[in-house]
Amino acid sequence: MIKFLDLLEINKQYEADITKAFHGFFNSGWYVMGQYLKQFEEEYAQYCGTQYCVGVANGLDALILIFKAYIELGQLHEGDEVLVPSNTYIASILAISQNRLVPILVEPDLNTYNINPALLEEKITSKTKAILAVHLYGQTANMNAINAIAQKHSLLVVEDCAQAHGATHQDKKAGNLSHAAGHSFYPGKNLGALGDGGAVTTNNQELAQTLFALRNYGSHKKYENLYKSVNSRLDELQAAIVSVKLKGLDADNAKRAVIADYYLKHIQNAAIILPQIGIYNKHVWHVFVIRTKKRDLLQEYLTQNNIQTIIHYPIPPHKQKAYAEWNNLNYPVSELIHEQILSIPISPVMPQAEYHKVVEVLNQYS
Repeated sequence: MIKFLDLLEINKQYEADITKAFHGFFNSGWYVMGQYLKQFEEEYAQYCGTQYCVGVANGLDALILIFKAYIELGQLHEGDEVLVPSNTYIASILAISQNRLVPILVEPDLNTYNINPALLEEKITSKTKAILAVHLYGQTANMNAINAIAQKHSLLVVEDCAQAHGATHQDKKAGNLSHAAGHSFYPGKNLGALGDGGAVTTNNQELAQTLFALRNYGSHKKYENLYKSVNSRLDELQAAIVSVKLKGLDADNAKRAVIADYYLKHIQNAAIILPQIGIYNKHVWHVFVIRTKKRDLLQEYLTQNNIQTIIHYPIPPHKQKAYAEWNNLNYPVSELIHEQILSIPISPVMPQAEYHKVVEVLNQYS
């Protein structure tokens, strides 16, 4: 079986350095919010090109705490509306709802799968206060257009960078294209921990300082609490691990790009629609998503040929039971995408013979 993603092989590349980091962590005797967290925050901020990085427990918390911080700072209020793509993973929307803000769904561009800037202004009302731009599948949204609209209407812009570590737009990295950005280090991400992990990047000092407190029971100083908050700290061990893997991120992304380029040039089947790269974007290919009208048949065919695939994602947010109030709404572009998309294997450790085989099998499909 050609695996969709071989996490063990990906992490084996870093085994010696991860083992060394573990021993350093273990022997330090300091296991929460210590030197490894501080080191990673400094390194990841530098990597993204931002002034600040705040390590948190996971990617969802990163987004939740960004919106919570803006509420604490008085820049957002309960009932404010946040524009968000209608085809994103549910976490993007949960982060808005958890803060008693109102998600307003906006259809994506069918070519890039990212939020369609041309549809943003028609959704803006007097209650609209922010845009959450999700960099889906590994390439950035059209941030020039999004930021121009946000500036025109005095809106905050937040990035969801969970799938876009190292992606760029006009040579500026994801995580440094907005007021604040949430990142996930879930194991399957391009920069994955060996457990959950996340971070926020920003250039706003006041926001960063608020986030440093919010992740830690609302406290900067032990037993003195400024906010009613949560415990959402990036684990010291996971910080050490992603610090190790950050050093290889660009090389791993480059390996993904080689496979993606081969797919784009050699998959030649009229029944299969290939992904497109937005202008000025550097795609990091978190997943390689194809589309076809009879997706389930294609997935079954690939399984029979020992090729593992995944659907990102089978059910759009407005059809989820969690958001039953939206179930009768129609978002035709999102619905089409969710009915047709299929993610095929891609990873930095995928052997050439395997991705050549994927192409061969796809080209024989009819």
